[in-house]
Amino acid sequence: MSARPTPYPERPAQAPVTGGGLAELLRRVRYEVLPAKATEDKVLAHVPAGVPVTVTASPAKGIGPTLDLATRLAGHGYRVVPHLPARQITDAGHLTDIVDRLVAAGIDDVFVPAGDADPPAGAYDAALPVLRRLGELGSPFAHVGITGYPESHPLIDDKVTVRAMRDKQPHATYIVSNLCFDPATLRQWIGRVRGRQIVLPVHVGVAGPVERTKLLAMATKIGVGESAKFLTRHPSWFLRFAAPGGYSPERLLRRSAPALGAPGAAVAGLHLFTFNQIAETERWRRAMLDRVGG
Repeated sequence: MSARPTPYPERPAQAPVTGGGLAELLRRVRYEVLPAKATEDKVLAHVPAGVPVTVTASPAKGIGPTLDLATRLAGHGYRVVPHLPARQITDAGHLTDIVDRLVAAGIDDVFVPAGDADPPAGAYDAALPVLRRLGELGSPFAHVGITGYPESHPLIDDKVTVRAMRDKQPHATYIVSNLCFDPATLRQWIGRVRGRQIVLPVHVGVAGPVERTKLLAMATKIGVGESAKFLTRHPSWFLRFAAPGGYSPERLLRRSAPALGAPGAAVAGLHLFTFNQIAETERWRRAMLDRVGG
């Protein structure tokens, strides 16, 4: 594989958030975006250069658009984290090609979920074999993220997901939690994870200020089949977004902040699901920073 270029400085290590500081949480954010036609322009217009951008991958579109957008954003100087779903990688050769392309673009951080492609595109049906293969390739990425599920995964038992995190821990550097809407559930999940001696820092997944109509439009863009799966697997998300007063990212964060800043929680920051409402999410974040004195 080619040598890794370094278009931007190595990312400094961050200590966990402590003391329940909302401002600190809001400064330590990552934005998750979908690789749609207008995404690049939205990121350039609204996302500060110091905010990492993670790029999702959909079985309907394949991993190509994810890699295309990630490499372009890296070229603009962003710290980019492409999703590499195991079930969308056909074989070891495909994975090597992906690694070479990302390394050549100066990308040093990837997120490796199992993914929802059913059936898998090839040899990999779970994240762990891909993580092991990355190790065999010389661990080309300094940062490797894996999934966590505070609220139940629609297809996998909670005990299985926690055990899987333990098995993947030696091959990863951090965890990204999926969406959670309940502070108590989030607190209990962090406790269970730490109780299993999983010590990786956690980026807590939080939905931004999402409008239901735009969320539905986003689901439709995923693809007809994938949209149906999305809606079937996550009906509670739509109920929470649609109900009057049903979801407020600020309310969730204010109620969760003490648990996220507790000793031993090892929370590294927030992973904000923008659902491509990128300008709205950044305006909300800046306004909340102003309100909490950040």
